[in-house]
Amino acid sequence: MATPNPGTVVAPHAPVTPAEAPAAPAAVKILIAGGFGVGKTTLVGSVSEVTPLRTEEYLTKAGIGVDDLAGVDQKDTTTVALDFGRITVNPDLVVYLFGTPGQERFWFMWNDLVNGALGGIVIADTRRLDTSFASVDFFESRGIPFAVAINCFHGHNTRTPDEIRAALDLDPQVPMLLGDVRERAFGRDLLLALVDHLMDLAAVAPAG
Repeated sequence: MATPNPGTVVAPHAPVTPAEAPAAPAAVKILIAGGFGVGKTTLVGSVSEVTPLRTEEYLTKAGIGVDDLAGVDQKDTTTVALDFGRITVNPDLVVYLFGTPGQERFWFMWNDLVNGALGGIVIADTRRLDTSFASVDFFESRGIPFAVAINCFHGHNTRTPDEIRAALDLDPQVPMLLGDVRERAFGRDLLLALVDHLMDLAAVAPAG
């Protein structure tokens, strides 16, 4: 190996840098809310690309007189913390779905779950519309845009869209879709309606 002559300046090797790691995809958080037994867990499960994280427990005698089972007397489990699902839209965007517990005694958790949410979905059952009033108020009071899903189990619906809007006191621009949350296509259409609503609001928002 040749030895450099005295006084010869030897250029140092260029530092070796690791290949740049791919950028993490942008994350969007959507909150799914509604009354007890309206279909929040079902919706998350129908659209999530992974097996949803669920925190369901069996209903017990301790809930008698506390949990209102009117209209859902066949239900034997309840969400006690949250439901969690994921949808990868493309390599640059992932949507995370957080389903809230529906019983009033667990509503205190909504304040934590809503942190960072871009928008929300309120699920309602026409047989028990009053159970979703609190969810509508929750999003409106925090200025969080939302869409409404009227869950028509087996096509069951006893009210017209205008009657439902009036009962829930919805602003005209709030998207409302009627369908069965067990069907993946309905869940997809619901999320797309919410995204369109968010884009419309962003387009008219004042600059700065």
